[in-house]
Amino acid sequence: MTELFSAMGLVLAIEGALYAAFPGLMRRALASIGTQPDSTLRSSGMLALIAGVVVVWLVRG
Repeated sequence: MTELFSAMGLVLAIEGALYAAFPGLMRRALASIGTQPDSTLRSSGMLALIAGVVVVWLVRG
């Protein structure tokens, strides 16, 4: 459970850093998400999910 909360904290820290460093870019990125079809968002989400699992698998061994 500690690792889960650590991972969630890391995600929040990275996302917060992106918003702090590039607020305009993040606003445009979020606006463009609203115009994307569901199939594109689903494919992107699955790709991110697979990439995340692979990264964890490689790090954890």
